Amino acid sequence: MTTLWTSVDSPVGPLLLTADPTGALTSVSVPGQKNGRTAQQSWRHEPAAFRAAEEQIAAYFAGELKDFRLEFSTAGSEFRERVWGALDSVPYGATTTYGEIAARIGASRAAVRAVGGAIGANPLLIVRPCHRVIGADGSLTGYAGGLERKVQLLTLEGSL
Repeated sequence: MTTLWTSVDSPVGPLLLTADPTGALTSVSVPGQKNGRTAQQSWRHEPAAFRAAEEQIAAYFAGELKDFRLEFSTAGSEFRERVWGALDSVPYGATTTYGEIAARIGASRAAVRAVGGAIGANPLLIVRPCHRVIGADGSLTGYAGGLERKVQLLTLEGSL
């Protein structure tokens, strides 16, 4: 399967966007991201396939867009997909906790660590808002893109 890709400038650094052959977004990565993607020679550089994503990302950083309307195609376990779906329901400008995400998907309190692992494996930084998840005590816990980027995103959204 061919992977399409492009790079988009943003206030949090260059974003690497990938998509499947249909144009559905499969990942958004930043440099230095834990488990982030890097462009491969076998991928096809296809900026035109990402016009809508690029426009929406620019509008988000300009404070003009609160909800992304992009087609996603992610591959994860059934558990991870449930967690990622719960992330999609956290509104712009709001935060939630790992425990609240666990409760939303019907997982036990003991599943909080697994929820954290699923959130950390989110392949769609920024557009799937894992940056909106904080510790139960209100602390800014880990973020695959780096805590400084998490602070930037939450500040942009008015959560900090």
